[in-house]
Amino acid sequence: MTTPRLISFVIPAWNEESVLGPTLEALAVAARRLDLPSEVIVADDSSTDRTAEIARQHGARVVPVQHRQISATRNAGAREARGDLLIFIDADTIVTPQAVCAAVEAVRTGAVGGGCAIRYSGRLPAYLRVFIPIEVWFARKMRMAFGCFLFCTREAFDAVGGFDPTIYATEEVTMSLALHRQGRFVCLRECVSTSGRKLRTHSSVEWFIQIYRITFARQRYIRDRGAMGVWYGERRPDPELIKR
Repeated sequence: MTTPRLISFVIPAWNEESVLGPTLEALAVAARRLDLPSEVIVADDSSTDRTAEIARQHGARVVPVQHRQISATRNAGAREARGDLLIFIDADTIVTPQAVCAAVEAVRTGAVGGGCAIRYSGRLPAYLRVFIPIEVWFARKMRMAFGCFLFCTREAFDAVGGFDPTIYATEEVTMSLALHRQGRFVCLRECVSTSGRKLRTHSSVEWFIQIYRITFARQRYIRDRGAMGVWYGERRPDPELIKR
């Protein structure tokens, strides 16, 4: 692929008024550094707060959907995108110009897609300080993108049919595997920062159950929204925000 003609940043969002503004501000800085045409699409999935208003205030195009399902919401945003490079970013993720530029360079030199390194913002429970470095190492070893920053060419996205709309979690794993079959898939060393709020708002027992389900009984649970409570249950207040 040559240099992309247009880059589409696609952000799925559900009640993200507390985090979306900084995400879009960081994205604007990165886009200016690129000096390439770009657009930002916020796929607003059933939000009842100011998510759509904040998105529009920052110049994003809002695509309202009623899915309460991450894969279908990502796909809805991608359908509205006009770019030949799609970069999927979570609503609570702060990108850097370096990560975005590296993604563009990767596809310019032949990659069909990829991801990057991540770090979680804010205080984390002690047990996760051991687990997370292992998670990051394993993802890089297996060449899997994290959902908070996954990019691919439009051609590759269409070839694999987008994200699997039948699953409620780990859709980035399924997408990474599908993209592997389309060509070179890269894991960039550049890093983005994503919120650690769900790691703070859910107990170690809740996370153990969730990790067990998506690791050892994945096919049984990932198509059941009710079994993916960490992602689809009631939004809990982030202790980091309460302290402020």
